[in-house]
Amino acid sequence: MKKSLYLLSALLISAAIPAFAQTAPVAAMPDGMTEAVAVDAVIEQIKPLQDEWARIKYQIADKEAQLAAIQKLEAQASQITEANPSRAEPKIWEAIILSTDAGITKGMSALPKVEKAKTLLEMSEKIDPNALNGSAHTSLGSLYYQVPGWPVGFGDDKKAEEHLKMALQMNPDGIDANYFYGDFLLQDGRADEAKTYLGRALQAPARPGRELADAGRRQEIKAALAKADETLKSKKKDLN
Repeated sequence: MKKSLYLLSALLISAAIPAFAQTAPVAAMPDGMTEAVAVDAVIEQIKPLQDEWARIKYQIADKEAQLAAIQKLEAQASQITEANPSRAEPKIWEAIILSTDAGITKGMSALPKVEKAKTLLEMSEKIDPNALNGSAHTSLGSLYYQVPGWPVGFGDDKKAEEHLKMALQMNPDGIDANYFYGDFLLQDGRADEAKTYLGRALQAPARPGRELADAGRRQEIKAALAKADETLKSKKKDLN
């Protein structure tokens, strides 16, 4: 799969890392305690990051305003990560936000952002590979297929597919796991296979509290499906 620095613009902008992460369920408290459930304070801290990320990505059209907003959110995410070094979830969301920043910035100046995002995702994976329904694998996979390869960046299609398949094993019905694998297949010239996963992504169950992110992602899925159909029609025409 050919790559160029321009592909960085796709990172979380045209094919974002996405609202990959889903809010984890709260944990039940032991019997006999007065509260039925315990609120996970870290998950509560990252919920505003999710909401603001979706607003920036899907509701701010002006690129300068979008960049200013995402960089402000980046600083907030970094603080939460630093305050919770033993938790995987803040690292995942800081990586998503950094990648969004890179997608807006584009070019060589974006590479340090995606390098840091990759490091954060690898750290989160070591802490808890199952965090946020395997979102670290989804995010790493999307980085590996969208970032340029050596000698410019760390892009690697083989690693991309490995991570995306692991994400699907952990979350087979997830909107993001299916979307990003479908998008990878589409960019890899495998439009027939891509349609299967993009179709599953479009039928994925809604995520409570993630309505804006889901609506935006579905628009991206529909665009990818249209591109897959166009690719297949073109191939069929060439064969005739």
